[in-house]
Amino acid sequence: MATETTNLHAEVLAANAGYVASFGDKGKLALPPARAAAFIVCMDARINPAAAFGLAEGDAHVIRNAGGRASDDAIRSLVISHKLLGTKEWFVVHHTDCGMEYFKSEELAKLLETSLATANIVPLESAPKGVTFENASAEGGSHDGHAVHWLHIDDQEASVREDVAKIVGHSLTAPGIPVHGYIYHVATGAIQHVVTQVTA
Repeated sequence: MATETTNLHAEVLAANAGYVASFGDKGKLALPPARAAAFIVCMDARINPAAAFGLAEGDAHVIRNAGGRASDDAIRSLVISHKLLGTKEWFVVHHTDCGMEYFKSEELAKLLETSLATANIVPLESAPKGVTFENASAEGGSHDGHAVHWLHIDDQEASVREDVAKIVGHSLTAPGIPVHGYIYHVATGAIQHVVTQVTA
């Protein structure tokens, strides 16, 4: 069966061709990040870490996931970032109006039981954010979602503090690394400092 090429796919290829044409000396950038920093940031499409945090190519490691959470895999990346590539300062960045605030982990697992397709967003006044999610159909899903810790967020400041503490207390993080926790405000682009701890 032939793979269908979307307009977006063609746009990505065209954009890359333009990027290659102006790539210049970027191929000579060193492997270790020049500013010896690593960021964990939410995957939210409204956040541009380079612009928001003043980063250029080669400056820092940027680890992105849903919520900007200090998941096991994010910490794996931080450990590699420091141990093998010399980062000396870490940042955890959550943000306002995060999609991870719109559901509870158990709710997502139940949705996945009956369907793997994209759910519909449905207004619900009693829900914390005024919406809930419903499957459009029940064509078959998986119970495996109950085995995943989805790391939903009830309170942004609390989740930042929790993630910073988790990183600081992890057995594989080297001592002496400052870990800064921030909340990025999607309405203004401003970052709000929440906490800084140093790994012990």
